[in-house]
Amino acid sequence: MKNILITGGTGFIGRNILESFLNEKYNFIAPNQQELELTSTESMDKYISEHNIDIIINCASYGIYGAKIQDIVSRNLRMFFNIIRNLDKVEKVIHLGSGSEYDRSRPIVKIKEEDFDQRIPKDDYGFYKYIDSKYIEKSDKIICLRLFSIYGKYDANFKFIPSTIIKNLLKKDITINQNIISDYLFVEDLMPILDYFILNDVKFKSYNITPNKSVDLIATTKAVNEVSEYKSKVTVLKDGLNNEYTGDNSRLKNEIPNLKFTDNKKEIEKLFAYYKENFNKINKNTTKL
Repeated sequence: MKNILITGGTGFIGRNILESFLNEKYNFIAPNQQELELTSTESMDKYISEHNIDIIINCASYGIYGAKIQDIVSRNLRMFFNIIRNLDKVEKVIHLGSGSEYDRSRPIVKIKEEDFDQRIPKDDYGFYKYIDSKYIEKSDKIICLRLFSIYGKYDANFKFIPSTIIKNLLKKDITINQNIISDYLFVEDLMPILDYFILNDVKFKSYNITPNKSVDLIATTKAVNEVSEYKSKVTVLKDGLNNEYTGDNSRLKNEIPNLKFTDNKKEIEKLFAYYKENFNKINKNTTKL
């Protein structure tokens, strides 16, 4: 069994990885911040040397797109470079990048990996992810998997899909500031992709990790209402569409020809059932109500 270090193991994606079928195939090591401080060079060097790490999956990220955090660039870059400076000790690093590397200040419509670096992202979150990818381009042992919109259990309650489901369960109305088309990846669909990249040498250094079908926010709220017995009233404040956020996944599908994605309706049904079952455990105060 390969020893795989999961950075950000207590976060949304990290927790899903640790609970997935991958846990039966690999020996995952997911230290908390007290055990491993990612911004500390000494802590990272010591941890990797002492735990015989074969592969690192870097899920760690400080902040999210749009966050106004003063040290978001420096803190995230310290974590990234503390990881990759240990490349000589591991087989590979699988880094979770972001579609924001393409610059979300404009519409991103089925963008291809070849279009990377046409623009430098204007926001700090996208900028630090962009710097990560610029370094990855020069390395033979790091793979960047660019996620666009990903959702599932353990996601932050203020994110659109969890917030929409929770509002419905509370029998509240749903307000959309402006509709937008995005590539929403169900987090469970990420697991076979990670499995492939763990096991195989691949052709490229970066891949858009997006489903075959893009969806908009209005369609998503309709899907929630179809699953639920209660039908929330949906209000859209602004006409038209905000900047699209979608990526071309041709490179990914050529790499993994038999790759399949869960039907959007089934994804919503599964996530709705999870929130309904765990409703009493959810902190509703963190939801945009």
